[in-house]
Amino acid sequence: MERVCFTARIRRDKLAEYTERHGRVWPEMAEALRAAGWTNYSLFLTRDGLLIGYLETDDFAAAQQRMAQTEVNARWQADMAGFFDGIGDLRPDEGFNRVAEIFHLE
Repeated sequence: MERVCFTARIRRDKLAEYTERHGRVWPEMAEALRAAGWTNYSLFLTRDGLLIGYLETDDFAAAQQRMAQTEVNARWQADMAGFFDGIGDLRPDEGFNRVAEIFHLE
């Protein structure tokens, strides 16, 4: 199992709305994530806009590719794009900064 941590930056003026929208993620988006192999997926958000994501999957590159092929992901990424800082023309899910795992207590 591959453990994945990533960061991104949410615009400060959009923190409340970003949080609220994730309280009601589209059911078809949640199902697509599960079907693509994203398990134990969590997002954390600091008051200054640092977004930290964590998930477990068998193969992150393959899981990302499976999501990229879904219509619901294209809609979700387009809907969320205005919340992110520093990603330029990338979709939000293409702008993740992956964090290297250096320790795991098991």
